[in-house]
Amino acid sequence: MAAPFDTGRPHPARVYDYLLGGKDNFAVDRAAAQAGLKVNPNAATAPLQNRAFLARTVKYLADAGVRQFLDIGTGLPTSPNVHEIAQGIAPESRIVYVDHDPIVLTHARALLTSAPEGYTAYVDATLQEIKGEFWEHLDRDRPVALLLFAILHFVDDDDEPYELVRRLMAALPSGSYLVLSHITADFEPEEWGRFAAIMRAQGITSRLRDRAEVTRFFDGLDLVDPGVVPILQWRPDATHPLTDAQAALYGGVARKP
Repeated sequence: MAAPFDTGRPHPARVYDYLLGGKDNFAVDRAAAQAGLKVNPNAATAPLQNRAFLARTVKYLADAGVRQFLDIGTGLPTSPNVHEIAQGIAPESRIVYVDHDPIVLTHARALLTSAPEGYTAYVDATLQEIKGEFWEHLDRDRPVALLLFAILHFVDDDDEPYELVRRLMAALPSGSYLVLSHITADFEPEEWGRFAAIMRAQGITSRLRDRAEVTRFFDGLDLVDPGVVPILQWRPDATHPLTDAQAALYGGVARKP
């Protein structure tokens, strides 16, 4: 069942949509984002660079032969989406999107426009809730790329984020991949600390983790070069004037032995 449609509280997917320049958000989401931007203007740069990281990593995986993708914390449709990138390389790719927000659910039809040779599906669930229902849409015997873009910083330590990731990867066959990105305060502790405090005051968990904490999510997996790095440094396809402080996310890709 979809989450209650509550426009009185900001929601991470809608705040993120606003920061990306989208229109599927409400006054409360815009107010939350603007309050965060006042203390840290780089909060507008990080989401855009996260999308660029998504594009590079999905392309890498598709080029490497991965044909199944499980994208948890999908957010509102923002082109290019995972299926557009993956199926642009391999039209037969299968993509399962997972999120738990009524607006995302409403727009899910935009995520279900698959290439004829491939397949897309949408599962309404949170990261904490999802079990094995995605297997209704994927082949258990073939590798899956688990995509966790900018979602784990919304999971506090008490909710056992490392165990959540471990459980999900344990369910996937050998040869599967984990891809994730995660906000950090390593480069601007004061600015991102203030941003996280404002988000928390409005009911949005914002757990900032350092490089060692982000790397721990990949325990037991084989990291792909260049490892866990600021996302601007993960196989960039162009030069740009941005700094790691402006993007402020770590990211990595790893393969399950």
